[in-house]
Amino acid sequence: MRGHLPDENPGFVGRRTELERVSAALAEHRLVTVTGVGGVGKTRLALRAAHRAAERYPDGAWWTDLGQLDGERLLVALVADSVDLADHTPGTSAAGLCRRLADDRLLLVLDSCEHLAEPCARLVAELLAAAPGLTVLATSRRPLGVAGEETIALDPLPPAGPDALALLRRAAGEDFPAAGPAGEICVRLEGIPLALELAAAQIRLQGAEAVRDQLGSRLDAPPGARFDLLAHTERVWPGRHQTLRAAIGWSHELSTPLERLLWARLSVFRGPFDLASATAVCGGGPLDRATLPEALDGLVRSSVVRPPDAAGRHRMLDTIREYGATWLDRTGEAGTVADRHAAHFRGLARRAETEWHGARQLRWYRTVDAHHTDLRTALDRLLRTDPDAALDLVGSVAFAWSCRGRLREARDGLEQALVLSEARGRVRARALWALGVTLVLQGEFGPAQDVSERCAREARHAEYAEPAGTATGRDRPGDLTLDAAALAGLLALTTGRPTAADVVVGHVLDAARGGPADSAARLRCHLVRVFALTGLGRLAEARERALRLRALCEELDEHWTRTALEYQLALTGLLEGDPAAASVHARAMLEGTRRLGASLGVALGLDVLATALAAAGEGERAADVSGTGEAYWRSTGQPRRGLPGLRALHEKYTDTVRASIGEPAYEEIFLRALTGLPQDGLDRALRGPGHT
Repeated sequence: MRGHLPDENPGFVGRRTELERVSAALAEHRLVTVTGVGGVGKTRLALRAAHRAAERYPDGAWWTDLGQLDGERLLVALVADSVDLADHTPGTSAAGLCRRLADDRLLLVLDSCEHLAEPCARLVAELLAAAPGLTVLATSRRPLGVAGEETIALDPLPPAGPDALALLRRAAGEDFPAAGPAGEICVRLEGIPLALELAAAQIRLQGAEAVRDQLGSRLDAPPGARFDLLAHTERVWPGRHQTLRAAIGWSHELSTPLERLLWARLSVFRGPFDLASATAVCGGGPLDRATLPEALDGLVRSSVVRPPDAAGRHRMLDTIREYGATWLDRTGEAGTVADRHAAHFRGLARRAETEWHGARQLRWYRTVDAHHTDLRTALDRLLRTDPDAALDLVGSVAFAWSCRGRLREARDGLEQALVLSEARGRVRARALWALGVTLVLQGEFGPAQDVSERCAREARHAEYAEPAGTATGRDRPGDLTLDAAALAGLLALTTGRPTAADVVVGHVLDAARGGPADSAARLRCHLVRVFALTGLGRLAEARERALRLRALCEELDEHWTRTALEYQLALTGLLEGDPAAASVHARAMLEGTRRLGASLGVALGLDVLATALAAAGEGERAADVSGTGEAYWRSTGQPRRGLPGLRALHEKYTDTVRASIGEPAYEEIFLRALTGLPQDGLDRALRGPGHT
């Protein structure tokens, strides 16, 4: 099934009537918003409804969790990422997203819109106008207010009914009788699912009767009592939200002092966190390496923190995180913990950059991806409090973000930090290099030229500011100058100037000491030189250098450069008239780009594979791969492009196979691949000859 939806919560019970209402509304309306108090089960219901409805949408059902955003600045980027539209477009408007969805029939689920209701409403209105086949299912504590919106207000489970009791039984792992303390708990908590789950955690520890008695004394308190802590205005179910606040507050009251302190400090995390991150950010005072793990285990036992996943990472529900944040503000520690959070993720970013050149590249690349939300949160904090540190953080991760397709976020963060920071030297040169690469990948060649020149000047300032022979001075180019040359070479290559690319990187490499594997910057310069030699027609030399570099990458277990080299070797095979060899290298490139999650790389690899298949006379397979490639190009938000030499070969051989199998047959296969599941098309492309 095309699309992406999270796995359903196994604790889902009941809601048959509500599910039918949502399903019916989706069949008749293009915008359906499920409203209700936090913790009432909006997300669970929307997810179940999306899974049920997905088969009705040929282009899939796609999920966007908006709870991770603090503001609207990255709203479009997050939605685009959720529908596999890699963020390659240079602009910041929703135009690229509208183009991506314009001809599709899909379901877009926007979860947790309440804190971004107005920008969500504007975006949804724009998308619905541009994409007639789009249906939006939103969850929010209040309606979005868009014309044509169908609102479904979600009540809690009937407190005295079987579903509330079933949820309590499942969460507590005990088969309670309908009459007795468990039933009274359901009534006391008004059937609110999150409140019932919190109560179930305490039942496991204390028993149902004790929990009933404690709840009675707390819920009978006046509305303004100690548990009325979440002060933001609620337009939906204010009375029941008071019950939820009381239930969360009761769980808070039952936690130990150390657990409460940890709960408050953990609220600074917007995404997943492991024990090491929790210790680094939340430690201090009574929470030390001995006491913090025990406090974390206690929060897991009480269902405040979700149990660790397979990677050892925990999460907090947004409603519970908000509660903790309120307490963190009251402790006066909010700024201090936010600063520690930012410092921790700045350190993670720097380690990721250090590990880029080596055997742990793929591991750290995936780590940066997994912690993307918190890296963004840390960057936003540092842009306000320490712009020099912000420049350091974003300069460390921007290249990885760009490889992952988050070009707009990389560019946005780099440009802001470069304006706000006055830092000079290595940190600025590295950020300028990363910005230049991002601009080239976006096709913004004019701005990229300006940034490339600034990068070269900053690298010279950093590496040659002191006299030669001093502790900091250099008499030969260092990595900053090498990367500046690699950027200039990349820009020359993409604008059809291979001679300029060869001259600029050749000059710097000739002056530098060391071999290609000594640093990531050297490896990048050698990669640019290989492509320059290819563009100059010196194919035998280019292939020999590429094979040597690939062997070095295999020794290093380096993935990014190796993947680029497979692309070059495929192109060389085509230029030398060996389409079979080109196909082998193209498939190796596709395997690498798939591991990196790089949709632009997949699109480029499919183009070179389609060209190789066409050159070999495999017209039907070429049409299938080319159609899949077009689907991936559309997901990048860019027109089809690549190195000039490949574009000419692609057109030449495609015209030949169109003529050989007939235009109608070619178009039918192409369109079938274009409108099918891109992942299925990629799987077919990777199988190679002799497979179906």
